[in-house]
Amino acid sequence: MYEKFGQFIDGNWSPSSNKETYEVINPATEEVLGNASKATPVDIDKALKSSEKGFKIWKKTTPWERSYILRRIADKLREKKEVLAKWMTLENGKPLAEGIGETNGAADIFEWNAEETKRIFGQTIESRFEDTRVHVYYQPVGVVAALSPWNFPLILAARKISTALAAGCSVIIKPDTITPGVVMELVDICRECGVPPGAVNLLSGDPPSIASQLIQSDIIKKISITGSVRVGKLILKQAADKVQRVTMELSGHSPFIVFDDADIKKAADMAIAAKFRNNGQVCISPNRFYIHESKKEEFINLFIEKTKKLKIGNGMDSDTQLGPLTTKKRLEEIEELVEKTKQEGAKVLLGGKRPAGFNKGFYYEPTVFDDVKDDFTIMKQEPFGPLVPILSFRSFDEVIERANDHDLGLCSYVCTNSMEKAHLASEQLETGSVAVNTGAVAIAEAPFGGIKQSGYGREGGSMAIKDYLNVKYTHMGIKG
Repeated sequence: MYEKFGQFIDGNWSPSSNKETYEVINPATEEVLGNASKATPVDIDKALKSSEKGFKIWKKTTPWERSYILRRIADKLREKKEVLAKWMTLENGKPLAEGIGETNGAADIFEWNAEETKRIFGQTIESRFEDTRVHVYYQPVGVVAALSPWNFPLILAARKISTALAAGCSVIIKPDTITPGVVMELVDICRECGVPPGAVNLLSGDPPSIASQLIQSDIIKKISITGSVRVGKLILKQAADKVQRVTMELSGHSPFIVFDDADIKKAADMAIAAKFRNNGQVCISPNRFYIHESKKEEFINLFIEKTKKLKIGNGMDSDTQLGPLTTKKRLEEIEELVEKTKQEGAKVLLGGKRPAGFNKGFYYEPTVFDDVKDDFTIMKQEPFGPLVPILSFRSFDEVIERANDHDLGLCSYVCTNSMEKAHLASEQLETGSVAVNTGAVAIAEAPFGGIKQSGYGREGGSMAIKDYLNVKYTHMGIKG
């Protein structure tokens, strides 16, 4: 599957310098999908030089021309959505329908940035002096190292690549070893749609060694990473030596709050859609469910009834709603966390084991817990899987305080029919985004990112492009 790709450097695909490869596994069948190219230090050095050369070309490309190219990429993504969705299902395990949705989302991001590149507005400030003028304008920061993860391999790579290109930067994308193929397909679409050689490069292989060599280079001026808090802190420490600009979207542990005036049926549907998308392997997945004590039993009964109907299976089957976890390691970590939660005193209401009838694949049942306390491991450690701890609360102030009692602050969810509660909760919850009566959070036109240890900087919306630009101020004397 990977023979036509490899490392993408200076506008061309080629094997690594020593022809080394690594196996990519299908999580639904545990079969080897193929062997992807593994970059060497020589390849990384070539990509750095290529991106430096590509930046000199791309930064001089006019905003309107950049816009045309980005829009063509958006159109091509939509045209090839079935191909891209298949890549994601085979490598990641998510159902095809989710892969189609992710592809459309990636196309939206390229389309959004096709417009943003024409709207990099400077500023003229009235000078305090009669014979001077004050101008503020923006210039591309330079070469960007983009480190993207495996859970949403296409849309997260698209955010980084499209925003860098919109700003006039060149970019080196490093996909995860678990999902290299779909990102290779994206980069090939960039080539096909007219991105000049060197403006986009791809390095496939061992993430720590590639990231380390990129960050150590004076050529890299900015790093964009989506990943765990642990990895983000390591990257940040390395970037500090070069004082490189960093955008970080890290782990989350989202509270899901259902107030007593909420529509419980809608809340349950919203919870299921948000929780089990990509089998819970989502940074904004709801992980702490706080249900008002008067509605808890009704919510649990409805949530379990609907969850039982979810079809578990290979994502290539059209009726599958819940695919496998993406790796064996993820499956083992989920099993360990379930046992830990039970040992700490929780009661399993649903699931808690691998589903019957699957001899192969990293499948795990949706699992619902009751009798959970705030100090349980599952309430502090990001589950990153289909685990649902349910707790109750009595008052508004109490639940807000409990929801905010966490080191992470990426996203939170609120279900209520009260405008007062909706406004106050969204203002008081300590997260980068709040979803009230909707599960839709990450959209192209809105800024996405976290606070606390969930990172800083934003992707999406009109703010994202500013993270890829340097601000320059000129004080101009008009008399020579």
